[in-house]
Amino acid sequence: MGSVRAKKHLGQHFLTDKNTASRIVAALRPGLLGYDTVLEVGPGMGVLSDFIVRDARFQTYLIDIDIESVAYLQERYPQLGERLISGDFLALPFGDYFGGKLALIGNFPYNISSQILFKVLEERHRVVEVVGMFQKEVAERCVAQPGSKTYGILSVFVQAYYDVEYLFTVKAGAFNPPPKVLSGVIRLTRNSIVELDCDEKLFWRVVKAAFNQRRKTLRNALSAVVTKDRMPESPLLDLRAERLSVDEFVALTNAIHKKLA
Repeated sequence: MGSVRAKKHLGQHFLTDKNTASRIVAALRPGLLGYDTVLEVGPGMGVLSDFIVRDARFQTYLIDIDIESVAYLQERYPQLGERLISGDFLALPFGDYFGGKLALIGNFPYNISSQILFKVLEERHRVVEVVGMFQKEVAERCVAQPGSKTYGILSVFVQAYYDVEYLFTVKAGAFNPPPKVLSGVIRLTRNSIVELDCDEKLFWRVVKAAFNQRRKTLRNALSAVVTKDRMPESPLLDLRAERLSVDEFVALTNAIHKKLA
């Protein structure tokens, strides 16, 4: 069995450190959260996959866009059959493969890490847990709290539906080829919010507009969403986006919705 060449255009940095791989897989909690299906995104040469496939608790699925990786993995794990998917995770029709709850795991390609998280949010009724490695900067944005400079759109959207924990940092030497940045492993656990207590589409518009002009107060930043003459009376509008918690963004969305109705 040969090896797979890491491709720059796919953002591939293959994890080679087995201790790190073992720690990532050990962070999954199928018993606690009531799932057995695990989907690994971008398995590459199977360093994480080895631990998942061997674990009898898991019904393992792998998806990779790299045809060379898929051929390598087919030879390595013939028992997976159709559970080894050749394709783009971002375009994966979850409903065609998964009927119930599942977890997502991966050393995620850094060039599409935000898109991966937005895909998770789209599938939040199915994805109950995510354990993944991201560029450290992205991992820190996911866990950032209001008032922090790293708190932004991703922080609000992810924390609206998931509890997020920063687990550990991984140095560049754990990969081949080594990335120019540190990596961070985080765990997302689905919270109890089925739907936000507001118009969710308006919530997304409000949050995006707020952070797109994050240096302005919300009264000015949100003028693209609601005209100044219809701005609600809210002390939150005198703050900048980075000061507001998820709950405060929900409250502000409701106040704006009343004015737009």
